[in-house]
Amino acid sequence: MTTDDSTRSASGTSSSLADLVRTARLEVLPTPSITDAVRTHAPRHRTVTVTASESLGLERTLDVACDLRADGRRTVPHLAARMVAGRAHLEDIVARLSEAGVDALFVPGGDATPCPGAYSSSLQLLEDLAQLDHPFRTVGVAAYPESHPTIPDAEVVRALTAKVPFATEMVSNLCFDPDTMSAWIGDVRGRGTALPLWLGVPGRVDAARLARVSARIGVGQSLRFLKGKVGTIARLLTPGGYDTQKLLVRMQESLEDPVSQVTGLHVYTFNEIEKTEAWLCGALG
Repeated sequence: MTTDDSTRSASGTSSSLADLVRTARLEVLPTPSITDAVRTHAPRHRTVTVTASESLGLERTLDVACDLRADGRRTVPHLAARMVAGRAHLEDIVARLSEAGVDALFVPGGDATPCPGAYSSSLQLLEDLAQLDHPFRTVGVAAYPESHPTIPDAEVVRALTAKVPFATEMVSNLCFDPDTMSAWIGDVRGRGTALPLWLGVPGRVDAARLARVSARIGVGQSLRFLKGKVGTIARLLTPGGYDTQKLLVRMQESLEDPVSQVTGLHVYTFNEIEKTEAWLCGALG
């Protein structure tokens, strides 16, 4: 964890917009070429989170996270609960990540159909994880500013509340409406949820690259949060890509409000590392 990351996570306070851009972290998909792409285009201080793909397998997620960690980078593997075949498998994963020096984890439920004995929810995995001697200083859970495509809103709220005692931070799904996002942050804090928030935003997405990645790992995996949102896909694929900076500027007051407890930006790259890094550097200029 960098000094800035550690300080903000511990304090729970929001930072300036420039600080949020400077310390943004990248979400990547564990395709065969992604390790080289990160090494070539992302600075070593950049935290990298690695998604779990049913088609590529959880081992691929762990391989990428451990390989990049060996470079001295901070990595956050996604441990999709429905891809973990029970307590013994979880213990093996924790031991492997501990040996590699990985000290952070993100625990979604995942889209996979659980095999016999596997966890059926992220809460079940988190409860078992809490009983283990693990190395994770931060444990993240998913949050949804807009309605989940398959889960009722009330259930989403209950699930997040139940996971709070086992988590240290939450990561929001993509949302392109600054007013909706700001209102959601207010609602979350109004309900008493105090977990620091990593705000999910899109990087620079190229239509051709997105199509190739989707074909390789499955549309349902790479675009899982875009299900049924034709308008969202259209925004991502506009010429030049979606202008995330405008979203951030419109949300600046909310982002910099200490009550919001926005600890950083979580950038969904769709493996467009070079263009996303160019945008982050340009946003600071």
